[in-house]
Amino acid sequence: EVVKTMTSSGTTGQLVSRIFLDRETSSAQQKCLTKIVSYFIGNKRINMLILDSSAVIKNRNMFSARGAGILGFSMFGSKRQYALDEDMELDIEGMKTFLEAHKGETIFMFGFTFMVWQHFYKKLLETGFQPDLSKGVLIHGGGWKKLVNEKVSPEEYKVRLNEVCGILPENVHDYYGMVEQTGCVYMECKCGHLHASTFSDVLIRRPYDFSLAEVGEKGLVEVVSMLPGSYPGHVLLTEDEGMILGEDDCPCGLKGKYFKIEGRIKNAEIRGCSDTYAAKF
Repeated sequence: EVVKTMTSSGTTGQLVSRIFLDRETSSAQQKCLTKIVSYFIGNKRINMLILDSSAVIKNRNMFSARGAGILGFSMFGSKRQYALDEDMELDIEGMKTFLEAHKGETIFMFGFTFMVWQHFYKKLLETGFQPDLSKGVLIHGGGWKKLVNEKVSPEEYKVRLNEVCGILPENVHDYYGMVEQTGCVYMECKCGHLHASTFSDVLIRRPYDFSLAEVGEKGLVEVVSMLPGSYPGHVLLTEDEGMILGEDDCPCGLKGKYFKIEGRIKNAEIRGCSDTYAAKF
């Protein structure tokens, strides 16, 4: 009954996960993603600027994690425009035409953290093109490893993007998620915290005996999802480190657990879409 096979991101030579989806699981994932993301961008489809290249989604049957991310978030876009051409260069003319046609409207942007920095932010600086995205909302994810090494913090990331295209820092949302649990994304709120949704849970385990860590104690991140029906992806112990910051008391008003990711454990293979792509650089 498999209708779609997805592969996790990985660097060359890595053994990647293959995720088999039947219609029911795929539908549940889409519905869940819609519930979570609509909190941040509203219930109506809006015009969408994808900060990536259309080349990524050419093979519809064998989705990479990157392609799955783009396609998953694309359902929120009414009209869609890719910001990059097939060579990962800025399509300035395409963007100008798109933004001119939708002047004054909210623009939803999606991309992977490092690619947004490398191919969007840096190229805008280079070319001097300054699109007005002051009414934009950006959702990005896929890992921070390369940017942390370049000494770029999440706060600076938002400020720099604001300088080149006017997007407000409070409208830039990181997310934590993985192809093994598509649909259950952990979105960053306006306070900069990642939140678990109704459909998922996050646990932090001590690396020495896998007992549960206290609030504020760093450990291994375990993610739990209700959604998988066609593959065993309900409970995943990741190779990421993080900590629970609290529950039901985030200043942003969202209920449930909120947490932060500290990074990969030492010597773990790079896995996120953004980080595996950044490895080329």
